[in-house]
Amino acid sequence: MNQTEADRHGRPLFCVDKGMGSVYTIDMAKDIIHDQVKNALIKDGWTITHDPFTIAYGTDHVFADLAAERSIAAERENDKIIVEIKSFVGQSAINDFEGALGKYVLYQTILAELPLEHKLCLAIGTNTYKKAFQRSIIKLTVERHNIPLIIVDIDTEEINQWINW
Repeated sequence: MNQTEADRHGRPLFCVDKGMGSVYTIDMAKDIIHDQVKNALIKDGWTITHDPFTIAYGTDHVFADLAAERSIAAERENDKIIVEIKSFVGQSAINDFEGALGKYVLYQTILAELPLEHKLCLAIGTNTYKKAFQRSIIKLTVERHNIPLIIVDIDTEEINQWINW
């Protein structure tokens, strides 16, 4: 008999086969602001190339939320980004940030070993930036590690600010 685990929004995360004891992925759970961030990037001239973006190292794979690129006509090159999206809707902004920071460090560590030209960044909503990201411990960490942020107005699906670019 299979039992499906779901996130708090009812989206499937993985399935456990109780007879065989195996676990396998059904669907990647997307953050609740995933579509708004994706639409904001598209409005800003970015082309979404992967949703999600698989980062492989050895036999291991992790999944960032998006990858996108934008042509720079004057330089005839492309800007390439990998985007981790976080809504920070948990009970503690610090706990949410710890999870986001852990993913950022893991992805950044792997990307440093790969021949990719992508810049890793964290996308958050404007309200999250105004509230959680003004807390001294979060602000210090973002500044110390120079974490690129994309600040998105979730209602209008527009990018308000790029930080640490």
